[in-house]
Formats: sequence, structure tokens, C-alpha cells
Amino acid sequence: MDMATQSCASLLGLAGGNVSTAMASFICGRFDNISAQLEAVAAQLTDAGSAVDTTFLLFSAYLVFAMQLGFGMLCAGSVRAKNTMNILLTNLLDAAAAGIFYYLFGFALAFWAPSNAFIGRHFFGLNQVPLPGFDYSFFLFQWAFAIAAAGITSGSIAERTQFAAYLVYSSFLTGFVYPVASHWFWSADGWASPARPSGLLFGSGAIDFAGSGVVHMVGGVAGFWGALIVGPRLDRFGRPGRPGPPRGHSASLVVLGTLLLWFGWYGFNPGSFLTILKSYGPAGSIHGQWSAVGRTAVTTTLAGCAAALTALFGQRVLVGHWSVSHVCNGLLAGFAAITAGCSVVEPWAAIICGVVAAAVLMACNKLADRFKFDDPLEAAQLHGGCGAWGLLFTGLFAEERYVNEVYPGAPARPFGLFMGGGTGLLAAQVVQILAIAGWVTATMAPLFLLLRRFGLLRISADEEMAGMDLISHGGFAYANDDADDSPGHPQNKITDAPSRPPRRGQVYSLTF
Repeated sequence: MDMATQSCASLLGLAGGNVSTAMASFICGRFDNISAQLEAVAAQLTDAGSAVDTTFLLFSAYLVFAMQLGFGMLCAGSVRAKNTMNILLTNLLDAAAAGIFYYLFGFALAFWAPSNAFIGRHFFGLNQVPLPGFDYSFFLFQWAFAIAAAGITSGSIAERTQFAAYLVYSSFLTGFVYPVASHWFWSADGWASPARPSGLLFGSGAIDFAGSGVVHMVGGVAGFWGALIVGPRLDRFGRPGRPGPPRGHSASLVVLGTLLLWFGWYGFNPGSFLTILKSYGPAGSIHGQWSAVGRTAVTTTLAGCAAALTALFGQRVLVGHWSVSHVCNGLLAGFAAITAGCSVVEPWAAIICGVVAAAVLMACNKLADRFKFDDPLEAAQLHGGCGAWGLLFTGLFAEERYVNEVYPGAPARPFGLFMGGGTGLLAAQVVQILAIAGWVTATMAPLFLLLRRFGLLRISADEEMAGMDLISHGGFAYANDDADDSPGHPQNKITDAPSRPPRRGQVYSLTF
């Protein structure tokens, strides 16, 4: 009789002779079988739970990756037709270059413990993956975030930057700059991470749930320095007889890209929970991570909607007409801002976030015009300025109950100042803003200066006026006749729309 059966038999009173040896063995054997079956069922449930969580994370990664298509369409529509192929190619290579460099270096520098507070040191080339909590799905999700940061920067320096410069900055940003920033605020060892087991910054750590700072500020600040150092487009300011900045060539692509980004944001923010099958209350309760995922989707939606409406009416007052491009950028400003606190605020607070985000964007655009700063997609203003506002917003409006659910383990953790949680969280958020601005400035500004110093940053004036598609990519994106697709053919020249309406019977065509 083995030890388990002996223990069971003793409970039945075998030692005292109350139950026969055969009967005890039979009963205990039945219990052993039931126990083994329960263990097998528990293992299957664990496997099923892991499969559900992995499916949730993979689906979220696919949604975030779809944002790259949104970036591509938005960027293409926001530049002139003569630079369409160039900006689309940069978006493609943001993803491709980041795939290799994030695999080789970025993921290792960003995550896993034990490490140090500044930088990670495991998983180079996905060595030792998979491990519990660090499976391939987690890598794919984080890679999709890295290419989002690179895509933000590419819009800021569009229409006048050498193609080689895109490859250099994109590789450096996704392989080193972005991973270090994400380690600080998302890794369990990061010096300002709210997931640290001890030594939390201001007793809280900086809450940047899905990356208003880590993704949007990093991309926006990098874009700021890139656009500042490369300089404005030749015809951006002081265009004789043509007031205002050069306009993008397709409002349709801008709207399509914006809606694709909106769709992808449901992976970006709710997907940042990483798992969904987790209960916050007793069995059978509706309080679980699944509910938090839904709330996060709602706060994301409301912030974007509020920002879009604010931009609509704000620009109506400022410029005198209803502007679809400003509404699109306003919508994205709300999304960029709510990304930090989407999981820890109430839906009504998300509306406040969106309204202020649109105002921040409009104010940043006014400053950009005043100081002759040229960003064709307003990316530095939108992602940098509104990303910073999103961090401050979280420090003001984070709800205590949600903070403790999303970041358990520190019951006395500070929460939003306006919600009665003191100044600890707000102070941590301010530190994050300063840290990201300083880190990206210290790394990306010298890189752009070096590229300029060696003549690798800006194209020539003749190339800029002719268009990057013609000079660097073999022709324009739009040709009306495949048989006449030579660069000098009139069908492939950029022409302006007529300055006055055509006479009866006269037909004008706008060709690219």
C-alpha cells in the first residue's frame, strides 16, 4: 500500500480496525482516480485559459499591425501626389526594418527580469523564448507597437528627406531608443514602472498603460527633432499667390487612414491588458479583466469622438469652414491622449481628455506656424503634445478602484489628484514626460545632425520640386496612360487645378 493510500486508510480508521483493508483500498483507490481526473480537468482548463489569452493577444497584435495600413493611407493622402510612392515605401520599411532590429535587439532591451532599472539584457534574437509570460505572441504585439512609433516620425519629415535617412533613423529608433523607453515604464525592472515589486517612483510609478508617452511621445519628439533639423519644405512658408501650406492630394485617403487607425486602436488600448481571462471578484462575478477590456474600448472611443467634435467646431471658428483633415487629426489627438489612462479612468473623464487634446493640438499648430516649423502630418504636435497631455490627464483623473485592479500589489498606491489620490501619481507622470523628452532628444537629435553633417538627410531643391517619386522611385504613383509613362510625358506632370471655373463646354483635367 503506497503512502497516499496509507494516509487515506488512516483517515478511514484502518488503524483502529473500523474498515477492512480491502474496503479501504477500494475507497481510497476511487478517491485517487477522482483526484487524478480533477487534476487533468484543471490542467485542461489552464491550457484553455492560456489559449484564450494568447488568442486575445494575437488578435490585438493583428489590429495594431493594421494601424500601419492606416498610417500609410493617412500619410499618402496628406502629402502631394508627387511624393506618394515615397511615403508609402517608408511606411513599409518602417515595419520591415523594425521587424529585424526589434527581433535582434529591441525586445531584449525592453523586457524581462532580472535586469537593471535602465535597460534589459535577455532574449536577444528571441533566445530562450517561449517562457511563461514571454511567448511569441507577446513579441509580435510589442513589435507592432515599435513600428507605430517609427511611423509617427516618418510623417514629420516627409517630402524632403533622403530615403536612406529613413532606413537609418527607423532602425535606430526601433532597435534602441524606443526599447529603452519602454523598459523604463513597462518592464517590471524599469526605474519608473508601476509594475515594480518595490521602490515605486513616488509610491506609484508612472502609469502609461498603452503608450501615450512610450509610443506617441517617443515618436512625436523624434519627429520634432527630425523636422526641425531637416528644415521646412521649400514652399511651406511664403508661397507667392498661394496662401496656406501645401495641401495633401487626397482627402479620401486621409479619411480612410484615420478610420483604419481608429479600428486598430481597439487592439492598441484594450489589447494592452495582454490577457482577458482574469477575475477581479468572486466566481460568477461580472467584475473581471474582460469588463476592464470593454471599459477601455469605451474610454478610447469617447475620447476620440470628443476630440473630433472639438476640432470640428474649433477649426470652424478659426478658419471659417468645416475641415475634414482637422477633424481627422483631432480624432487621432484624442486617441493619442487617452492611451495612457484608458484603463484607469471613467468614461466621462475620457470626454474631458478628448476635448482638451483637441485644444492642445490646435495650440501646438499655432505655435508651429508662428515659429515656421513644418510637419506635413502635424505628427510632432499631435503625438508629442497630446501624448504629454495624456500622461498629465492620467495623473489627474485616474480612479482608485481601477488603478488597484490594473496594478495590484500596492494597496496604498496614489491615484488621480482630482479624484482625491494626492500628488504622487501626477509627479510620476511629470517625471515621465521629462524623461522621455530628454532621452529622445539626447539620442535622436544627434543622429539627425550627423545625417545632415554627412549630406544624408535632405534632398536637393531640384529634387524636392520635381518630387521624390520621380527622382528616387522611377516615376509618379498615378499615371493616366501606361503607354505614356515616361517622366517627361505631360500625363505624368503635376499640374495645378484651374484658378477659375471652366467655361461652358470646356473641360479641365487634373493629372498626376
